[in-house]
Amino acid sequence: MTYDDFSTVREKAGFSVKETAKLLNKSERTVYRWENKAYSPDPQILNKLQIIAEAKNNPYTTGEPRFKFIDLFAGIGGLRRAFESVGGKCVFTSEWDEHCRKTYMANYDCDHEVLGDIKDVNLDAVPDYDVLLAGFPCQPFSIAGVSKKKSLGMQHGFRDETQGTLFFDVARMIEYHRPKAFVLENVKNLQTHDKGKTFSVIMRTLEKELGYHVDYKVINSKGWVPQNRERIFIVGFRDSAGFSFDNFVVKDPCKGPTLNAVLHPEDSTELPDPPYTDENGKVREKYTLSDKLWHYLQGYAEKHKKKGNGFGFGLNGPEDVARTLSARYYKDGSEILIRQEGKNPRRLTPRECSRLMGFDEKEPFVIPVSDTQAYKQFGNSIVVPVVETIAQHMLPYILGNTENTSNKKPEQLDIFDMPEYEPEMPSV
Repeated sequence: MTYDDFSTVREKAGFSVKETAKLLNKSERTVYRWENKAYSPDPQILNKLQIIAEAKNNPYTTGEPRFKFIDLFAGIGGLRRAFESVGGKCVFTSEWDEHCRKTYMANYDCDHEVLGDIKDVNLDAVPDYDVLLAGFPCQPFSIAGVSKKKSLGMQHGFRDETQGTLFFDVARMIEYHRPKAFVLENVKNLQTHDKGKTFSVIMRTLEKELGYHVDYKVINSKGWVPQNRERIFIVGFRDSAGFSFDNFVVKDPCKGPTLNAVLHPEDSTELPDPPYTDENGKVREKYTLSDKLWHYLQGYAEKHKKKGNGFGFGLNGPEDVARTLSARYYKDGSEILIRQEGKNPRRLTPRECSRLMGFDEKEPFVIPVSDTQAYKQFGNSIVVPVVETIAQHMLPYILGNTENTSNKKPEQLDIFDMPEYEPEMPSV
């Protein structure tokens, strides 16, 4: 490939000149010179852009995958969907919730069993893989989760024996298999939980005890979907690959889509989508709030307004951007309500939630579960196009050569046999 192809490759990769400059850590002036054929870019730079372009335009479907990955705490497969889009192949899945497994298996061609609890996984039975993906449970670290557990006198964070310690099951798997890379996802509040002690333990485990090169970034999905949703993504590479989030291209949140992009149009331009819309494409009445619930939410909001609190419902129109969709959405839908002329507002339908999370970009996502379960599943998931962008950013480093190709853990480190490890756990 010659520099004559630079503009074509950039366009296939889907980046503007400004985004390309940030991705490649170059000035916009330099990129414009490449565009205008003033001089040639370095072949390695062009190769990096070509890898991203090929992955976006020719994702893995059949034949030899670009790399293999495992999907832990898989949920409904948001991380899988993103990494398949750049040519990865899933070779192992673990998800404890039976309803999530039902949705997962309805949407993906699995040539392997979808296993349950990660604690029951036989590490020797996990096939070879290059990348570990894990959206480990966030409830112990979320603001809402911590508040609820404190009110009940329960432990949270790493002292939550049913969920908080699941991070260490991920760490144990990383230690055992030494994958080339990993991606961990959690709520933004993970950074500040227990005055930063929780995050400090996580980073120490990954960097000092497992010996990985780690970077992380809090990303808001507003540039990709009409939702104000911040999540932290932690990426690690076994070898010194040079990966960093410093030049990660974040879409401008001020130029992102609005709810109009995900709502049922209800004007006969969309085919009926049962059971969410009727034969005319109108959203079914069951999604409209009852008078009792609507009056309750208005009263609740007014009460907290008088106290100076910000609690209340989120009322939206087609040109708005929604609050964060949560797993509790099935209860009353209060965080994202849609205005309706002449009647009470309504909840989003599960189909609209699927679109809001980016699952329907290429084809309709299969939703084989009840509305209650669907709301929980989408509220707990990741925004697919955000992670697709992360996967594209990681791909050149996953496929590229690295300084040290050893897949053995550091000889001096054994994180699960360190007697001094337990006292450093964060206090709650």
